[in-house]
Amino acid sequence: MNAFSNRNFRFAVAVLMGMVIVASCETDLKEVDRIAAIQAEEPVDISQGVTVVYSDSAKVKAKMTAPEMRHYNVEEPYYEFQKGVTIIFFDDNGAELQRITSDYAIQKEVQELTEFRGNVVITRADGSIIKTEELIHDQKANTFYNHVAIEAYFKDGRGNFMGSSFQSDGNFENIEVQNSTGLYLFEDGQGPAFRQ
Repeated sequence: MNAFSNRNFRFAVAVLMGMVIVASCETDLKEVDRIAAIQAEEPVDISQGVTVVYSDSAKVKAKMTAPEMRHYNVEEPYYEFQKGVTIIFFDDNGAELQRITSDYAIQKEVQELTEFRGNVVITRADGSIIKTEELIHDQKANTFYNHVAIEAYFKDGRGNFMGSSFQSDGNFENIEVQNSTGLYLFEDGQGPAFRQ
C-alpha cells in the first residue's frame, strides 16, 4: 500500500466510525424521546415498598402495605397497585379486625372508590374467610360490594355459602348475598342442610 492508499484507508475507517457513533447517538436520543413521551402521556409518581397508616383521633384504624404504588396526576387522579396490596383493619384497642389482600387494586380519588381485583381474600379475626375475584369499597357509604362469584367460610356458626354477588357493611357483619347456595348446621345438632 502506498502512502496515498494508506491515507484513504484511514479516512474511510474514520468516516465509518463517525457514522456508527452518529447512528448510536440517534438511537439513544430516540430512546430518550420515547421515555419522555411516555412520561408526558402518563404523569405518574411511583413509590416502592409502601406502608401507609390510617388513623383517626390518634388511633390506628388501618394499615396498607404494597410492593409498589403508582399515583397518576391526571384530571381525575387515582392510585394503582399493579403488584398487589394488603390492608389490615384494627379495632379501637389496636387488635386486628380483618384484612384484605388482592393481586391488583385501584383507588379512584374523586369517586372515593377502591377496587380490588384478582385473588381477593378477606380474612376476619375469627378465622372466617371470604374469597372473590372483585371487591369494591365505597368509601363514602363505607360499604363493600361486587358483581362476581363469592365464596364464604364462616367460623361463627353462619355456615359456608357461595353466591353470584354480594353487598356488605364496612365490617363484613351484615352481608347480603345474591343467588346464594350454602351449607348450614342446625343448632339442635340434627345435622347439615342445604338451602338456597
